[in-house]
Amino acid sequence: MSINSIDDLNTSEALDVLSDMDMGLATLVQSALRPVYDTFPILAKTFLGVPLANLLAAILVFIFFLALRHFFTKVISVFLQKTAKYTDTYYDDKIISALKGPISFAFILIGSHLFFLLTFSDTIFVRNILSSLVVYTAFWAIIAIVGALRGLFHQTTAKFNPDLAKEMGNFILQIIKILIGGIGLGAILQVWGINVTALIASLGLGGLAFALAAKDTASNLFASFALLADKSIRIGEWIKVDGVEGTVEDIGMRTTKIRSFQKSLITVPNQIIANNPIENFSRRGIRRIKMRIGLTYSSSGEQVQTIVDEIKYMLHSHNGISRKDTLLVNFESFGDSALNIFIYTFTSTANWEKYLEIREDVHFKIMQIVEEHHASFAFPSQSIYVEQLPS
Repeated sequence: MSINSIDDLNTSEALDVLSDMDMGLATLVQSALRPVYDTFPILAKTFLGVPLANLLAAILVFIFFLALRHFFTKVISVFLQKTAKYTDTYYDDKIISALKGPISFAFILIGSHLFFLLTFSDTIFVRNILSSLVVYTAFWAIIAIVGALRGLFHQTTAKFNPDLAKEMGNFILQIIKILIGGIGLGAILQVWGINVTALIASLGLGGLAFALAAKDTASNLFASFALLADKSIRIGEWIKVDGVEGTVEDIGMRTTKIRSFQKSLITVPNQIIANNPIENFSRRGIRRIKMRIGLTYSSSGEQVQTIVDEIKYMLHSHNGISRKDTLLVNFESFGDSALNIFIYTFTSTANWEKYLEIREDVHFKIMQIVEEHHASFAFPSQSIYVEQLPS
């Protein structure tokens, strides 16, 4: 960085956001303290360089704004939320809830500013700290409002792509929040007199090093674009990728959050998802039932043939079994201890709970068919034949 660049950074005019923040209350309180000094001379004595009257007034003013903050949180905000329920839109409810934090913190900032004014501690450093907090609170409120309008973003993106409305809306929302946060950071730097434009221009090799360090972040960003463009995954879908299996909760600019079936949250970089095969279970539409049942060798050929035919008929007429997909029921093999029947079919739904119910019903019906034909299921066993008993 050159000397001229350093001079540019230091000569920038600082941003002042505290000029009218006290609303003239500090001057009003100070004027009210003048007769107090005359009436109670002891309060004119100083403590740590501050007159006792001013110190007491500063503490009382600060407590007063804390009480206002508590009143706003418990009364005003509750009243506004109840009133907003009678409107046609629910966005005003969201905005009121989102602004509760920033406005509540603003009361503390005003009280702190008046405290430092009345104790004559309003130095440049203190003003810069308070100004930074004011800018932070203002942009906190803006980001909170943008977040409260999340549903509006989803409605807008739904007009262009209904299938990816939620994912695209969240993506655009994150970009807007980052832009607002960047502007807020620039404003805070301006408060301290730092010329943001000159700072960016003077990065030089440092900017190149930063770009190299952010290579993975850029890869994840472009991978997120690819995922949204390919429509590979959506929020709420059950997927498996690179050994991670679960339900997609969020597709961010850098990572995708997957909730495993053990309820743990797994964060996967987008470039890993984009560069690996994705198994999307939610898009298969049907689920497979594959089983082998074994009948005892005491079953006759006629019994086995009848059981196979009735199981096949039962599956063809079952409401939960897909009639458009493969359906196989065959006497497959002579096993070591059973006559094996192979069953291969698909349910008409991919919902796991309904699939389990259908499969359970199929199991019960197969048991009923076997029992009705006086056959029984085999289990692993061995028969020992003795040719001659010892005399």
